[in-house]
Amino acid sequence: MLNNLTAAQLSISDWVKNLSAIPAKDFSLENVQNFVIQNHVRPDSLEKYIFFSKGCYTRNLIFKNEVFECMAICWEVGQFSRVHNHRDQNCWMSAPIGRLKVQNFHVDDRDTSHGTCHLTPTDIYEMDAAHPAYVNPLEPVHQVLNLPEFNQRAVSIHVYSKPFDMCEVYYRDKGTYADVPLHYTSEYGHLHPDEKLI
Repeated sequence: MLNNLTAAQLSISDWVKNLSAIPAKDFSLENVQNFVIQNHVRPDSLEKYIFFSKGCYTRNLIFKNEVFECMAICWEVGQFSRVHNHRDQNCWMSAPIGRLKVQNFHVDDRDTSHGTCHLTPTDIYEMDAAHPAYVNPLEPVHQVLNLPEFNQRAVSIHVYSKPFDMCEVYYRDKGTYADVPLHYTSEYGHLHPDEKLI
């Protein structure tokens, strides 16, 4: 891990501009992770993409092209994602504001004909501005949590390559999983008209 003092502090617009300069053929797990480690997003530059809701975390699109999409996900205290995967796409994450817990899972006994499986918790780690992360493509099922004991809001930056609009969600209590469509709370700093933030 590089010393945090060597990381460049960039506005989100410059960060995305530099990220999009990576050629598609070089947009690999390692190359993008090195970029995320070496280039941090200035929290003050995220203001136009930050929308919080008491009802659920929000997904706010910052940039999208054929190679990747970048979004800010805003988490109130105690909010968490469902256990999910990323449709075999790579994902890199950092948390310029606050901190988050990431719990990974191993999928056992998957029965695609019945949509059932068993999940076993594996790695767990914290993510913050100094400790970005990526989703392990060999074990991509995970959950992101803003634990109540953290006692602060969080904003994480997620890069998905390539963009996707559907993921598998896992229901541990039922031992099942299903496809779930994804949507944005806001796009490019503009709240969707049908979104009502609580």
